[in-house]
Parts: sequence; C-alpha cells; structure tokens
Amino acid sequence: MQAATVLAALALALGSAQAQEARIDCAAGDKACGIRKLRAHPARQLAFWKDALDKPLADRVAPGGPELVDYLTIDNVANGYPQRPRSPAHDPAFLADVRGAIASVPAPVRKLLERKLVGVLLVEDIGGTGFTDEVVDAQGKAVAGFIVLDPTVLRAHTADNWITWRENTPFKPSARHQLAASIASGADDNRRQAIQYILLHEFAHVIAIGARLHPSWALPPSEVGSPGDYPYFSLSWRISNGGYASVHDDRFQRRKDIVFYFGPKLDGADMRSIYRSLERTDFATLYSATHPGDDFAEAFANYVHVVMMRKPFAITIRENGRAVKTYRDCWEQARCAAKRRLIEELLKGG
Repeated sequence: MQAATVLAALALALGSAQAQEARIDCAAGDKACGIRKLRAHPARQLAFWKDALDKPLADRVAPGGPELVDYLTIDNVANGYPQRPRSPAHDPAFLADVRGAIASVPAPVRKLLERKLVGVLLVEDIGGTGFTDEVVDAQGKAVAGFIVLDPTVLRAHTADNWITWRENTPFKPSARHQLAASIASGADDNRRQAIQYILLHEFAHVIAIGARLHPSWALPPSEVGSPGDYPYFSLSWRISNGGYASVHDDRFQRRKDIVFYFGPKLDGADMRSIYRSLERTDFATLYSATHPGDDFAEAFANYVHVVMMRKPFAITIRENGRAVKTYRDCWEQARCAAKRRLIEELLKGG
C-alpha cells in the first residue's frame, strides 16, 4: 500500500499504458503481480540507496532516476492507475523550493529524519503530489523510506489554494455551500509553503517506519496482531471484520463516507455536520479520520505546522455566502491531549 497525498489523476493514452504493462509483465489491476515485483525491486532495498543516509538532508533532494520511475510504474499498473511516471524536466526553482521547505522545518523533525529518509525524489505524473514507501534492509525489515513529489501537480499551487482544494475533495460541488481553508498568511501563501505542509505529512510516514506508532501500511489488518502494541493507533482505532474501524464510529457514523481525492460521497450540505462530528473525536483533521497511517501523518504535520512553527490552520464553511462554521486546530483542546503527548515525546527523541 502506498502512503500518498493525492491531488490529481492525469490520464494517458491507452497504447502507452499497454506498452508499460507489457514491459513489467503485469496486467492493469493485477495487485498480486505488482506486490511481488515491488517487494523484490531494487528501489525498495536499502543497498540500492548506498550512502544516502550519510548525506545532509538537503542533498537528498534530486530528480528521480529510471529505477524509481520503473518502481512507481509497477505500483500504478498494479493499482489500475492510468498515470505512467517519468523523470522530470530540469527545474532549478522547484528544487530550490523543496530544499528551502526542508531547511526551515524544525530541527527535532529533521533529526528524526536523518537515519530514516533516504531521499525526496521528483518524478512527474505519479498520480498524485506525494508518495512515501518503505525501504527494507537485507533481512527484509523496514528501516527507512523515500518520498516522491510530482512537480507537474505542485508547480501552480500556493499553500491556501492547495489546502482548500484538498479539503473540498470529500464533498460534492455545491453552489450554496463553500469551504475555504488556510495554512498560510501574507507572503507565506506560496508554493514553498504548500510543499512544506505536504512534506510534513510525508515526513511523518517516514518517521513512523519501524516506530510502532501504528501498523505498517504494507501489513494487512488481519496480520497486525495486538493493537495494543501500537500506542498511537490504539487511541483511535481497532480491528473489526478484517479491517480498520474507528473507536469513534458510533458517534461519527459518516466517517466511512469520507473519501479524499477520488469520488466524493458527501454532499456540500454535509460540511457543517461533518466538522461538528469531527470535533467530538480525537482526530486532528478530517483527513486523519480516513486511515490509521494518515491519522498520525496528519496530526504530526498539523502539530509541527501550528504549534512548533506558529503558522495558521483554519477551515471556514459558508452557506449562501455566510460563514456558519470555522474549524481550527485542536492542540489546546482536551480531545487531542493524548495525541499531543505522544507526538511531543517522539519529538524529544529527535
């Protein structure tokens, strides 16, 4: 399973897709074939990355090479996605924005990444903005991770433009109901700030590798074992009928209808009630409520952004142009206190 922040699906020609499928010898949607090839792929092996972990974090940002493009192509074909990744065009300004976004992240976060993040690689048409996957050692143990960013999707986005787009994706368009989100103010409302917030989410996925905060996204729920072995996970999640369920589902019954990026199930008229329900849980953001891994990634990103970096986070819902609901961060509220403690303990280790 990929850990991804998805923004756009850009369809390519069928002939190109068929050529790629023949090359990797997996049919579109054949997940079993894709999983076998991905597990054995060089890009997932720590040996492939050699001395990456000895470089400064800024030097781990680079265009993705052919091996990584091949890896992402296999993943897309196996999942039935139409996008066919490719190495990016030369774009020094975008590289500078990524490096600048990383440089201004708080030192405790960067320290946690030093021995786990093998690289932030740029690849075009991956099917989303961000992708994180595990890297395993010679014994097959997940010990590190890599992040992929797609410049083709991110080039035109400012911070507030991107977060507003993302937070609207669970809801069907409505002329009467609008949602606007903000994670930046003034001159900070730029592409670099959008990249940084996305990276904070993906950084959390990397930090979680091997940390037993929640089960690995590569592990089926049926193989998780005791949920109590994962302190962050056990605050909000349980295993039910072979899948993940939230401990809040009795009072947040529409949680299962929250789908980001692909096919909204909620009406615009549901916005206010959904955010009211969210406030009765310990999920930091609506995206947190979708999956255990994204619960942690979203909470971590939001905590670092709001508490450590003192930057804004607000979601305003309007009906017929009138503001009817504003949702803000939860870090000073009792409902998020347990998660705040775990995140702060983790950061002390950094």
